[in-house]
Amino acid sequence: MKLFREFKEFVVKGNALELAVGVIIGGAFGAVVNSLVKDILMPPIGLLLGKVDFTNLYIPLNAAARALPAGTTLTEAQDSGAIVLAYGSFLTTVISFVIIAFCIFLVIKALNQARRSADIKAGKNPDAPTNKACPFCKSDIPIAATRCPHCTSQLEG
Repeated sequence: MKLFREFKEFVVKGNALELAVGVIIGGAFGAVVNSLVKDILMPPIGLLLGKVDFTNLYIPLNAAARALPAGTTLTEAQDSGAIVLAYGSFLTTVISFVIIAFCIFLVIKALNQARRSADIKAGKNPDAPTNKACPFCKSDIPIAATRCPHCTSQLEG
């Protein structure tokens, strides 16, 4: 009973719920980006590169693959027992990763900008200096200090 109560407290905490929502949204976002890359971006890129289908780009690695006729798809090669290095799928995955990373960068940048503007509206200036130099010993001290903690000099108000 105590274990159940502790589990309930853990799940109801804000961080656990936010993490769960983030994982679900991240998974859905990843699926959308994968579809964007696979279905929208890669076909025109393949067309520009001479009608290349990235999903079927592979290098056969074993002797059984030598019997594969030219133009064999990746699925057919794998079904025939060939061991292949599927670099076309890898390229598609790398492009998906770059797009997701760029989108996350844009979201974080927008959040930081919103946080900065909210701080400014609240009267906080994140770019304002918090320290000053002591005029006597030149040590770094807080702006509000009235006496230097290093040389004990009395500072002007």
